[in-house]
Amino acid sequence: MTALGIILPVFGLILIGWVASVSGLISDKVSDGLSEYVFSIAVPALIVGTLSRPGLTGEIAWSYWFSYFGGAALAWAIGSLIGIRREGVGKRGAILHGFAASQSNTIFVGVPTILHAYGEEGAFPLFMLLAVHLPLMMGAATFLIEADGERSLLQRIGGLGVVLARNPIFVALAIGLAMRGFGLSLSGIPKNLVEMISASASTCALIALGAGLKRYRVLHDLPGAGVVAGLKLVLHPLAVWVLAFHVFTMPAAYAGVAVLFAAMPVGVNAYLLANRYKSETGLVSAAVLISTLFAALTTTAWLFVLGRA
Repeated sequence: MTALGIILPVFGLILIGWVASVSGLISDKVSDGLSEYVFSIAVPALIVGTLSRPGLTGEIAWSYWFSYFGGAALAWAIGSLIGIRREGVGKRGAILHGFAASQSNTIFVGVPTILHAYGEEGAFPLFMLLAVHLPLMMGAATFLIEADGERSLLQRIGGLGVVLARNPIFVALAIGLAMRGFGLSLSGIPKNLVEMISASASTCALIALGAGLKRYRVLHDLPGAGVVAGLKLVLHPLAVWVLAFHVFTMPAAYAGVAVLFAAMPVGVNAYLLANRYKSETGLVSAAVLISTLFAALTTTAWLFVLGRA
C-alpha cells in the first residue's frame, strides 16, 4: 500500500463532505447528526468490537507513553509560550494555544488513517493511546484553565470525572478493556450488529469532518493560526519520532502509531474547549481548518519517513 493509497481515500472523503456542505447538498443539521452518530455510536462500536476481538494482543511499555506525551508536552509548552508573548492573549488564551498545538484529531482523522496504515498490528497501540489521550489531555487543559477559578481541587476533579463518565468514547474504551480483561468476546447477532456499525465509522467520520469545516473561519488571525498548525503538524510528530525511534525502544508498529497519532491535525476538542471558555475561538477554529488542509501533505511525508509508503 502506497502513501497515496492511504491518504487519498481519507482526505478525499473529507473533501467530498466539504463540497457537499458548501454546495448545500447536505445541511448543517445533517452534518451535526452525522457527527453525533460517529461520536456516540459508530466509533464506540468500533472500539468495543476491536478491543474484545479474540487474538488482539499487545503490551504497552512506559516508553510508548513517554514518547507520545513527551512530544505533546513540548508542543503544548512552546505553543503556550508563544501565546503568552502575543498581545491581548491572557492566561486562558495561552493555555488554549498550547492545547491546540498538541491535541490531535483522533476520532475523525486519526483512527481511519492509522488503521489504514498499520492495520491489525496498529489497532492495539492505537486504542490504548486513545484510552489515555482523551482523559489526560482534556483533563490537563480543563484543570489548567480553571486553576485560578473559585472551584476547589476536589470539585474540579469530580467535574472531570462526570464529563468522562458521560463521554461515549471513554465509556466504550472502558467496556472494551473490561471485556478484554475478562476474556469476553461478541458472537452471533450482537457481533454482526457491532461489525455493521463499525464498518460505517471511518466513512461517516471523514464526511462529517469535511462538512463541518465550512464553519471554521480561516481568515481570523491567520498568522497565529498558522503557527499553531505548524507546531501541531511538524513539531509534535517530530518530537515523538525522535523519542520513539532514537531515545526509547519499542516495536516499530507502536513507534509508527505514536508518530502518526501526533501528526494528525488540530482536534475538534480544541475548538470545543475554546468555545466553552470564550477565548481564542477564532484562532483555534482557523488552526483546525488550516491544519486539516495541510495534513494531507504532512501525513504523506510522515508515511514515507515511517516506511509505510
